[in-house]
Amino acid sequence: MDPLAAALFWLDYAAAAVFGATGALAAARRKHDIITFGFFAAITGVGGGTLRDLLIGAPVFWIQRPGYILACLAAALVIWLLGQRGWRFRALLWLDALGMAAYAVVGTAKALSLGVHPFTSVIMGVLTTAFGGVVRDVLAEEPNLLLRREIYITAALLGAAVFAILQWWRVPFWPAGIAGFTAAFCLRAGAIKLGWSLPGFMGGEEKSQ
Repeated sequence: MDPLAAALFWLDYAAAAVFGATGALAAARRKHDIITFGFFAAITGVGGGTLRDLLIGAPVFWIQRPGYILACLAAALVIWLLGQRGWRFRALLWLDALGMAAYAVVGTAKALSLGVHPFTSVIMGVLTTAFGGVVRDVLAEEPNLLLRREIYITAALLGAAVFAILQWWRVPFWPAGIAGFTAAFCLRAGAIKLGWSLPGFMGGEEKSQ
């Protein structure tokens, strides 16, 4: 396995496990049972990558490698064993930020490695990041991340774009990947800590008198 393929392999596993943990934390907030913990973790961990692979015509990454599902289930078990903890909501936010930043880079890198246009590869990176979280929020009856004004998709877009641009400039994988990850994570961290958000549309319908 060449260094790039090895890097993508391990980053993909790590991102799946981290996103799986956010799914389990969402189940914990709703006090679901251990089976639901595992289901939330699996669907969150592999959902975005599944959509990405289907769209770019690649073999769905976890079908022949069940280790991805096992990593998500292991993350769910860890969250279950931790039991009642007051820091779970904050952990959900920060784990989600880590998973988002990693998946933005991994999703873009996989698309680029298969010859997808850089612009489309950035979109694939964002979809990899967002779709699992969307499914998680729908299942957990949480506010959908696409409908929140806080910065999330923008952070994924920034990280994916930074990585794709640096790769286009022939910057090696690791420096480009670290730069993309850092850009996405720092922007999301600012949104979490400082409440950053994009301005809303000012031309909405007027209220009837």
